[in-house]
Amino acid sequence: MSDDPKTLVSTQWLEDHLNTPDLRVLDASWYLPDMNRDARAEYDRGHIPGARFFDIDEISDTRSSLPHMAPPVEKFMSRSRALGVGDGHQIVVYDGAGLFSAARVWWLYRLMGKTDVAVLDGGYPKWLAEGRPTEDLPPVLKERHITIHRQAQLVRDVTQVAAASKLSDHTILDARGAPRFKGEEPEPRAGLRSGHIPNSRNVPYTSVLNANGTMKSHADLREVFHDAKADLTKPIITTCGSGVTAAVLSLALERIGNRNHSLYDGSWAEWGQFDQLAVETG
Repeated sequence: MSDDPKTLVSTQWLEDHLNTPDLRVLDASWYLPDMNRDARAEYDRGHIPGARFFDIDEISDTRSSLPHMAPPVEKFMSRSRALGVGDGHQIVVYDGAGLFSAARVWWLYRLMGKTDVAVLDGGYPKWLAEGRPTEDLPPVLKERHITIHRQAQLVRDVTQVAAASKLSDHTILDARGAPRFKGEEPEPRAGLRSGHIPNSRNVPYTSVLNANGTMKSHADLREVFHDAKADLTKPIITTCGSGVTAAVLSLALERIGNRNHSLYDGSWAEWGQFDQLAVETG
């Protein structure tokens, strides 16, 4: 794997850079209710030295009825400052599942105009398996100014996705597992219909990962998208259940040099609610 501080870095790269003054490590662990895991409690028990805990549910637009939508710029700025993450920092984000929710925070920082941000390949499980250092102390936080230049082209709303679905002028990639995509399995969130956005393609986020939670090679990633009949010549919209694992696909696209992608923030938590939006199954 080639280390790239703008997309993905290895556990060795991170350990080599841990004492760099302008490195900031974020634990962005987040779990679905049925995973029965408490991200904050796990962080308190142990984390990568110096890591700050990034609460995906709290650092969000809490005015929205939808889960963890991207926060307003002012809120993101104040929360990031309080975490001591700002201008001039190299950010590395990891999670406790391997590569699951960290990509969401990578995408959030990119949405806010920050490009010196990478995901830790294989995450905390790989870090632990390799016997690398951990601590249970809270980090010393010193506020740091952060300048935001929101990149509106990186996010899509329901109206834009509905138009893209109807006109087929975008490639819509759904990161949920095949049974949910096909409508054969109920959604983990109550009250949502089953199925997928018409004209979307299923690329389960797990299909871009190796068994150990690391991301597949460039060649293997291209094969995954090819096998899913995903037309990468069109602008791409990634989607999933609530905008978390969609970012894993966004990261995979970025790894293979595809820059023309955006993320549907509302994802199925929004689309699955409204009867006036068409749903396909199978």
